[in-house]
Amino acid sequence: MAKITYIEHDGTDHVIDVKPGLTVMEGAVKNNVPGIDADCGGACACATCHVYVDEAWTDKTGEKSAMEESMLDFAENVEPNSRLSCQIKVSDALDGLVVRLPESQH
Repeated sequence: MAKITYIEHDGTDHVIDVKPGLTVMEGAVKNNVPGIDADCGGACACATCHVYVDEAWTDKTGEKSAMEESMLDFAENVEPNSRLSCQIKVSDALDGLVVRLPESQH
């Protein structure tokens, strides 16, 4: 299991054990973390699982695909460390990952 910390816009944090093979989005949804809507269910067809990856982890979460870049155009307040959490596959190497949630997904 990888411990992932999800930090809500108001600073509330949720430290969740997420099984390798799942996505960061699935870890949030399965554990009722507020702030990740995941309207498309993880198909990279919306931007409602937008997160900000902590700077220390951006190199470890992989590159954004062209599809993910395209979908991020629909998110608000996109930053260089913005990712769609449905596109970050959890592995043991992501143990300790920290992601911050935007104020709103819509």
